Amino acid sequence: MAQQDWKSRLGVVYSTNPDFQYTTEEEAPEQETLPPRQQRLVVRIDRRRRAGKQVTLVEGFVGASADLSALAKTLKTKCGVGGTVEDGQILIQGDLRDKLVTLLGGMGYNVKRGN
Repeated sequence: MAQQDWKSRLGVVYSTNPDFQYTTEEEAPEQETLPPRQQRLVVRIDRRRRAGKQVTLVEGFVGASADLSALAKTLKTKCGVGGTVEDGQILIQGDLRDKLVTLLGGMGYNVKRGN
């Protein structure tokens, strides 16, 4: 099946070598999620590139993207606000640093409140 997957080979230059075998790059496996006690999270506020609106960033999570998304969903639900996950960071709408520090501390994470 991999030999006939032509969509992954778009943009590849034709080879006249009869023994040529096209190989695709395999994705690296995701990191294992560390237990909450071993995580070092930083909660800070950011206003850059957001037209003056405030968002709270949670940085420093080490683990699988599915676990990061689950943590983001939990935090958004408990705070009652919107947010997203971008580039390994959790973005929560508004200035909720103090509330997030207490929530994450209660979940067992090592948390530091930034600026």
